[in-house]
Amino acid sequence: MTIALKVISLLLSYPEQTQLDGLAEMKQALSSSEVPKGVPELLSRLIDDLASLDLYEAQERYVSLFDRSRSLSLHLFEHVHGESRDRGQAMVDLKAMYEDHGFELDTKEMPDYLPLFLEFLSVLSSHEANALLAETVHITAAVGARLKKRGSVYAHAFAALSLFSGVKPDEALLSELLSIKEDDPDDLSALDRIWEEEVVTFGGNAGEGACGPDRLRTQMRAAQRRPDGAAANPMV
Repeated sequence: MTIALKVISLLLSYPEQTQLDGLAEMKQALSSSEVPKGVPELLSRLIDDLASLDLYEAQERYVSLFDRSRSLSLHLFEHVHGESRDRGQAMVDLKAMYEDHGFELDTKEMPDYLPLFLEFLSVLSSHEANALLAETVHITAAVGARLKKRGSVYAHAFAALSLFSGVKPDEALLSELLSIKEDDPDDLSALDRIWEEEVVTFGGNAGEGACGPDRLRTQMRAAQRRPDGAAANPMV
């Protein structure tokens, strides 16, 4: 289980060349580990798809899916707290849980970033990891359903997470999340309004480590990722 959760964490991270170079190794690791039935097949579809792309194509698709659509955000608390003050406290609590287990945070990402959360789960016992996955299953199920609706191969990673959790999402919570209108990543006016929302801080520090509008962070991050230093879209 540990290896498979680490693989999902890597597959859901922003594509880098080291990730693409390690795809064959990920598939081999899945075949030699004990995971729920169906998980290797699901993840292999995503691995094979990524292997068919060059780095630029993989990065552009990732940004279009996850960085330009709040309804597909890989930040867990955005789906339940949005930019409210409650999200800041939830961040503090999650950060404390990481630290209590001796898990070192990647300061480039917020604590609720799903790949980071899955990396944390990969160092826990199966019992602990399953319990925490069960607490977030309604969120991952909603994101997975939206990805499946769009015909995205990334839906397979979320289907694999559902198999890991071993529980069905609360139907009321899932329906509530799916009832929220999906935002249009090409609606530039809507993206502008998101950037203008109030910044939420957590803990004692603001600024770079603050919990603020993720779209502004995305704009800055996307610019840094492009080889020429320019964002793929000025409103990303």
